[in-house]
Amino acid sequence: MSVDPNSIVEALPYFKQFAGKTIVIKYGGSAQIDPVLRQNVCKDLVLMQTVGIQVVLVHGGGVEVSKMMERLGKVAEFIQGLRVTDEETAEIAEMVLVGKVNKTIVAEINLAGGTAVGLSGRDGKLVLAEKAVPIHVNGESVDLGQVGTPTKVDTQIIQDLLSHDYLPVVAPTGMGPDGEMLNINGDTVAAHVAGALSAEKLIFLTDQKGIMRDLSDETSLINQVEYSEIDDLRKEGVIGTGMIPKAEAAQFALDNGVNNVHILDGTVSHSLLLELFTSSGVGTMLSKKS
Repeated sequence: MSVDPNSIVEALPYFKQFAGKTIVIKYGGSAQIDPVLRQNVCKDLVLMQTVGIQVVLVHGGGVEVSKMMERLGKVAEFIQGLRVTDEETAEIAEMVLVGKVNKTIVAEINLAGGTAVGLSGRDGKLVLAEKAVPIHVNGESVDLGQVGTPTKVDTQIIQDLLSHDYLPVVAPTGMGPDGEMLNINGDTVAAHVAGALSAEKLIFLTDQKGIMRDLSDETSLINQVEYSEIDDLRKEGVIGTGMIPKAEAAQFALDNGVNNVHILDGTVSHSLLLELFTSSGVGTMLSKKS
């Protein structure tokens, strides 16, 4: 296999630019489920760590939680895209997210040559949270159960791990006021962690190329979006239902010290490296407001 030396030379300035910087990655969708894509992502993470980037990974796992609920004879219930999480569902979610998904990713990063450590929101009081407020459906108030909203992120445990060259892998859970596990949207957790760390970048690996003006037209990808444009794109419907949580998380991150947010297609092999270490990039970058 031949290697183009120009591609390596092109990457050198980016290696220098990001060395010592913190990059938070939200990892989910097909890139997390497909074993080949997952192996490629793990290799990318190890390369990033090797060139001196402080990498923090926040993963999802909603599909796996639903599959386990089905195996156990429990029907998953969603209201306005949010999982209704009673006590039994919360136990299943923590078992799957923290005990299975998190440890699988940690193991694969370590097999790829990295040094990963798994965390939940309750470890080291990493993500303190409160119950999400009830939502209104057809004029009625509906309690989502053990669904949480972050109130504070204590990054001490992450900083300790990064200082010893470990790669923290964070499950999207939080600790409630009474110590209970609260299930939290992974995009939200990633944004709060990135903000608390004043990360250089927050990267979302998704199943879309990025923000597109027309989902049926691959050439309609918007390469750069200014902070001031986000709300307008939502009003226009360009940022639709599936992208809204990521847009909101991006706004939170940019408001809280993160310099840039990237939305990438995780189904493209090595999209992380293409976005970070080439001049062209492959997704949408949301830039900090002026």
